[in-house]
Amino acid sequence: MAMTETAEIGIIGGTGVYDQENFENVKEIKVFTPFGETSDLVSVGLYRNIRVAFIPRHGRNHTIPPHRVNYRANVWALKQLGVKRVIASSAVGSLRKDYEPGNFVIPDQLIDRTKKRLDTFYEGGQICHISTADPFCQQLRLFFIELAQRLGLNVKTSGTYVCIEGPRFSTKAESRLFRMWKADIIGMTIYPECVLAREAELCYIPISMVTDYDVWAEKPVSTKEVVETIRQSNENFKKLILKAIPQIPKERDCECGSSLKDALI
Repeated sequence: MAMTETAEIGIIGGTGVYDQENFENVKEIKVFTPFGETSDLVSVGLYRNIRVAFIPRHGRNHTIPPHRVNYRANVWALKQLGVKRVIASSAVGSLRKDYEPGNFVIPDQLIDRTKKRLDTFYEGGQICHISTADPFCQQLRLFFIELAQRLGLNVKTSGTYVCIEGPRFSTKAESRLFRMWKADIIGMTIYPECVLAREAELCYIPISMVTDYDVWAEKPVSTKEVVETIRQSNENFKKLILKAIPQIPKERDCECGSSLKDALI
């Protein structure tokens, strides 16, 4: 069934990123998917004549833990709305001293340490071996790095994100192991979002906000500390996104839009 509402850009909001006050003519719509319900109603609004769809990853009241998010429904819904590019916010812990709380990171690699998440649209009948050698859109990576630097934000231009199952934080031994693997940041959400976006031939870029040093630093991670740092970082995140929306190139020169070409059997 064709959707009556459409959007060009999708935003999947992480912890604390739910503000829609800068958008006009916002409508909340329910998108039906073969994979069940999305995390919440999808908000579609207008910003400088660009239609944007927004999904709060954990629900608007933050009631869905990371291991229970219906990632397939969320990505499918954005695809149904006509979205081509997805911007995903994520709160992360730091696995290195120079990635400090308050910094932004535009990661370029991923290590999956989740255990029980459904991470493909292709469950049988047709097999899909999607390439994730470079799991994030290269065009959007370069775009956001340049824009963040131009805005004077403290941004790290690369990083390996290790995604854990959650909702618990890591043990000290796990945190030290991830550092030995040369991972830079740790979080619970961008997998399998990025893989599903690739299967849907969408451009996907995570914008990671460092909230704390992970437990390797001999200081237990505090949810209160995480939430407070997110509050402080949110204004810069919104500034970055609002500047980005009207400047994102109209033409895609990446390979995301043809990622299924050699992936299907």
